[in-house]
Amino acid sequence: MLEKRGASLTMTINTKQFGSIDIDESEIISFPDGLFGFESLKKFTLIEEPDSPMMWLQSCSESDLAFVILRVVDFMKEYDLSISQSDLESVGTEDPSELDVFAIVTIPLENPSEMTANLMGPVIINMKDKKGRQVISLCDKYKTKHRVLDELQAKTGA
Repeated sequence: MLEKRGASLTMTINTKQFGSIDIDESEIISFPDGLFGFESLKKFTLIEEPDSPMMWLQSCSESDLAFVILRVVDFMKEYDLSISQSDLESVGTEDPSELDVFAIVTIPLENPSEMTANLMGPVIINMKDKKGRQVISLCDKYKTKHRVLDELQAKTGA
């Protein structure tokens, strides 16, 4: 439900992780095609995790649905965003440098240090236009389970 507060519209969404939160309408990211496996869900927002590079990509309509995501540049030395021109155009740009690129992270409960990132199916977001899309990388060196800590060590040389 949208409510006018001051000069902007706000919306209260329910989340499993954070309870009820108010977001500004301008923070809603439209995913016209949804995400893989969740094509019917079109509206999401980013919730930052304090003191962490981790974020939540929270559905605005399904309180139980949120994905842990990381900006790829935060844990990888280099990443070749190789996607189709139609993927770029679907989020309102022809320039990949205008995009924020995220990986959906899987964190095993039994051993969080074994977390992996899906680099084959990154989430691209044009923050200016608030349009996103999950895409398939055209680069065959990426897979669905890259160990985040291994990539981070390679980035930092540790």
